[in-house]
Amino acid sequence: MNFEEYLISKKIDNARFHEKELGLWNAWKVEFDQMHPNSFTIQKLNLINPIRRKYPLKVEIKPIEVKTTSEAEAPKAEVQPVSESKPVEQTKPVTAKPAIPRPVFKPKPKID
Repeated sequence: MNFEEYLISKKIDNARFHEKELGLWNAWKVEFDQMHPNSFTIQKLNLINPIRRKYPLKVEIKPIEVKTTSEAEAPKAEVQPVSESKPVEQTKPVTAKPAIPRPVFKPKPKID
């Protein structure tokens, strides 16, 4: 992974960042080339977000084409008859679990 791909993965516009802040871009590139991308991310964690907000990567959203199908082309669901030879299993009604039991207090012993 090169530095440009890294910036794209972090949703930073590489061209605008390079154009506006050349010194910082060059310093980050030198550091990025010397270490693993995960180490670079951890080291620059608090600095990446402000840059991302300054130079957001524009993502093109393409509209989805919706194709309509006629009923003849639509797949038909097959209905399978239920055989009555098998007995229907009875299910037990679901009962709510009792609440947490309250502690039982013993009455005080009577002293005569």
